[in-house]
Amino acid sequence: MEITLPTSGLVIRPGKLICVGQNYARHAAEMGSEVPSQPVLFLKPSTALVGHGGRVLLPRQSAEVHHELELVVAIGRGGKNIAETDALNHVDGYGIGLDMTARDLQSAAKAKGHPWAVAKGFDTFAPLGPLVKAHEIQDPQNLTLTLQVNGEVRQTVHTRDMVFSVAALISYSSSIFTLMPGDLIFTGTAEGVGPVQDGDRMEASGDRLPDLRIKVRRES
Repeated sequence: MEITLPTSGLVIRPGKLICVGQNYARHAAEMGSEVPSQPVLFLKPSTALVGHGGRVLLPRQSAEVHHELELVVAIGRGGKNIAETDALNHVDGYGIGLDMTARDLQSAAKAKGHPWAVAKGFDTFAPLGPLVKAHEIQDPQNLTLTLQVNGEVRQTVHTRDMVFSVAALISYSSSIFTLMPGDLIFTGTAEGVGPVQDGDRMEASGDRLPDLRIKVRRES
């Protein structure tokens, strides 16, 4: 999948989709988890990406798919062991994303001590809106994102409430994975996650970020 940053014409080709769990205290609480002492990371395949105007497909294997609204960071300059003080200089763009989760499958995996890969990694489980260049976002910790499902507000995310800032996430991630141009970081969700059904319309918007509109359909 290729994504164009509309202000620059730059095309990125995402490699890794690095996702962050429990990065908002109230979301950790609603999931019955403690606030972590260091970032909780997991990966999605690039085949999970679906763009603005596309469809999330509800897989046959799950009866309970939830939305999770997130700020997404696109890496422009890669690196290893990036200092937190330099981390934002490695960002090429920002956008609105959704970390779709097969909650029933995730709960079953957690109960058995198994990884979350299946619950998080289905095709279309990483909707991503158009990206804006990083210089248009003066402070990624001062953004408000809103998700509506069928016109009803479901989630509001204030990035100032992140447990770990964007810069901290980039620095920590780069201590584990070498970051490459085009990698995406889904920075975590706030409270208010919930299920979606066949036929739902999801519309996400945010400060100075392009809207993301997605339809939900049951996989045939």
